[in-house]
Amino acid sequence: MAGIKERILEVVGRFQLSSLATITPDGKPWTRYVMVRGDDTMTMRCATFVSARKVEHIKANPEVHITCGCMNPAERQPYLQIQGRAELTTDEKERHDLWSDMFSHVFSGPDDAKFGVLVIKAYRIELCTPGSHEPEVWEA
Repeated sequence: MAGIKERILEVVGRFQLSSLATITPDGKPWTRYVMVRGDDTMTMRCATFVSARKVEHIKANPEVHITCGCMNPAERQPYLQIQGRAELTTDEKERHDLWSDMFSHVFSGPDDAKFGVLVIKAYRIELCTPGSHEPEVWEA
């Protein structure tokens, strides 16, 4: 059986519809859907408008939570609970590396001034597997 890191990467190594939670200025959680992709450093990235509400939340409090994985509960796939710290970047390389045609309905391309990348450095990931009542945990 592959190690936990490899099994996590099987879930986030490609774009994944995910929920991203941030903390509002008044301390309340706020969740929205994003497309997340992770890499072997356990850094997650997602596209965002640089002026998005989530960016303001992250500037005030970089702690975020992502849930991703199982898109169809009937298929009983593993899913992830990811804790991390996020920041916005408009770095040209980051934008070009993350770019996908799926974003073209919202942005004109990777050089669109409205296009930014949220870089989320995971520090704890729970791998939840169907049939198991205890998640496996990866920590930085």
